Amino acid sequence: MKLTVKAGVPASEKGELIALGLFEGSGVAGEATAVDKALGGLIADVLKSGDFTGKLNQTLVFPTGGKVGAKRVLLVGLGKSDDLTIDRIRQAAGKTLTTVRDMGVKTFATTVYGTDVDGLDAGDAAKAFAEGLELATYQYNKYRTLDKDKQKSVDAVTLLVADKAMVELVDEAADYAHAIASSVAFTKDLVSAPANDMTPSDMANAAKKMASEVGLTCRVLTEKDMEKLGMGALLGVAQGSINDEPPRFIVLEYMPNGSKQAPLVFVGKGITFDTGGISIKPSEGMEKMKYDMAGGAAVIGALRAIARLQLPLNVVGLVPATENMPSGDAIHPGDVLTSMSGITIEVINTDAEGRLILADALTYAERYKPRGVVDLATLTGACVIALGSNAIGLMTNDDEFGERVRQAGERASERAWKLPLWDEYHEQIKSDIADLKNTGGRPGGTITAGAFLSKFAKNYKWTHLDIAGTAWEEKGKPYTPKGASGIGVRLLVELAEDYANADEAAEAPTPLKAAAAKPAAAKAPAKTATATKSAAVKAPAAKAAPAKTTKSAPAAKAAPAKAPAKAPAKKR
Repeated sequence: MKLTVKAGVPASEKGELIALGLFEGSGVAGEATAVDKALGGLIADVLKSGDFTGKLNQTLVFPTGGKVGAKRVLLVGLGKSDDLTIDRIRQAAGKTLTTVRDMGVKTFATTVYGTDVDGLDAGDAAKAFAEGLELATYQYNKYRTLDKDKQKSVDAVTLLVADKAMVELVDEAADYAHAIASSVAFTKDLVSAPANDMTPSDMANAAKKMASEVGLTCRVLTEKDMEKLGMGALLGVAQGSINDEPPRFIVLEYMPNGSKQAPLVFVGKGITFDTGGISIKPSEGMEKMKYDMAGGAAVIGALRAIARLQLPLNVVGLVPATENMPSGDAIHPGDVLTSMSGITIEVINTDAEGRLILADALTYAERYKPRGVVDLATLTGACVIALGSNAIGLMTNDDEFGERVRQAGERASERAWKLPLWDEYHEQIKSDIADLKNTGGRPGGTITAGAFLSKFAKNYKWTHLDIAGTAWEEKGKPYTPKGASGIGVRLLVELAEDYANADEAAEAPTPLKAAAAKPAAAKAPAKTATATKSAAVKAPAAKAAPAKTTKSAPAAKAAPAKAPAKAPAKKR
């Protein structure tokens, strides 16, 4: 879908349809006023009749009779103005897109909801609006052949802004949103693919292809490499299918700041199909177990987005990928595995396999001396029971780091709920014959899984995200259609941005720093120039700017000069 940003007013915009956002209980206001006047008060009459109230995500469409440029007007409810949030803007945008698409309309124009609301940053609102539009376009139609001619899609959307000074702000926000939304769509494609089309090798190949397109370094370790490293936990899970579908360990590196800066490391569970192994799952619903690699897919998608945004921060992605299949070679309940760390693990249940492959990945992460590690995994059914489909389960060994991850989730509207890791839970995973056992039983199942992982993350700050309840949408939402949700991508990007912004703030000169540095002033320019040149080669700051600009309304107001000429030609 192509997004075009331009200065204009809805009443004059020609085309199939114009969409207007209206607040509940606020009457006709803003950009809708001129349209209502041209239509002879029709919008006011609709509000007065109660046919449309402005409730969040409510919609109403009607013809204009040629009285304005567009053939039809779509009203979209934004809820009460005091209740408007960034995610509600995202929802309303998604509802706009899906409503227009279902009507069979290919192109339309819309105002940008929420950019003029007090208390909301205009850049954040514009980003959320563009994100909601693009995220809502997602459809997984790869295998649909019988109704191809009936599949509906929107080809192009024009984003109208009345104030020319806002054009550049919205344009940059749309660029940022495209990098995010396209990476979420990439992730969803990986998760949605059936297991016969997304084996560990397929997943690794997809990561390699993506890496070459966006400038990431990608290495893929084979089973022989894993043997040399002593990844006995990962290889143990892979035993059941190693002769048919061997495991792969995917390493993605984005290092714009060179090897001196410790990276953030993201680790994702990559079980491309989970039968449960010898502890086999019930057949009902097993077809969804292709999504057991959603954590790994989110890590790959997040690295893609970070590279596209060219954030000035080192980030590494690690994805252990394998199937979990029963066979004559598969591990048995009661077997003991030796992990890469040397910790021995008694296998109580072969369906508790995700924590086994993550154990070796978390140990591998140590070599980067990371500033923090986040793992994502569809790890436990217990998390679905505890938190349903509305929250990620979060556990951490560092409260400050865990809170930073949680807040990134809040900003991305991928919310997480912190669970404890008290000593009592660690008692449940003690083995009688090995160092640990891979399950502590049903009580506190999500937490004991986190406790298990914590044993392999003792040498750095670590946060675990159990996405079992959130990685697959059963009903769908305005900007997240039914199926793979792509959860985790936006959270991880937000976290990376948080660290990048903090690093930038720490390096920014202050009066005190300037005074302290005065004696060395003669040498400073050369050092700064070198650093800037290096950053430009590896991660050009110009492309990273949209993320920062869209978060800063004052900066946006200072930059209108270039926008009007640039916006009409901008295509995505």
